Amino acid sequence: MKVSGGATTQGVTAEDVVDAVVSASRALVGVAARSIAAASEDVTVVQYRTLVVLASRGPQSLGGLAALVGVTPATATRTCDRLVRKHLIARHAQRADRRQVRISLSPRGRQMVDAVTQYRRAEIHRIVATIARDEQHQLVRGLTDFARAAGEMSDAQWISDWDV
Repeated sequence: MKVSGGATTQGVTAEDVVDAVVSASRALVGVAARSIAAASEDVTVVQYRTLVVLASRGPQSLGGLAALVGVTPATATRTCDRLVRKHLIARHAQRADRRQVRISLSPRGRQMVDAVTQYRRAEIHRIVATIARDEQHQLVRGLTDFARAAGEMSDAQWISDWDV
């Protein structure tokens, strides 16, 4: 079977893999950008990633949230300030220590994440439908391994962790 650059699966180099993943990531960024733009809320990519982390991992401390999103605590604070003003997240002081604050997704934030996810799934379904069925199996295996290596949860884990 041929892959990018004319190499066969037996002769795939690390650079071939990187090129393929970079190309696929550009396509996925396009899908992600369109899905966020289709939402009724005006949010940045970092703000949306914050919502996704809260949807998938549950309430977080500010420091924990910053680490999971991959931003500084100062950036996380500014991001959360904006998301609170948009009513997409809520801050909750801990009873034992009011200085400790937990950040959680609001019902409106949950609705946004659900809408973006639904749009994204529909667009990806449309794209995947153009790929031959036998190649879809390889795609599942490769993308599952890639997501696991990147530390992402599977959809099944992500959805089961929602506090519905």
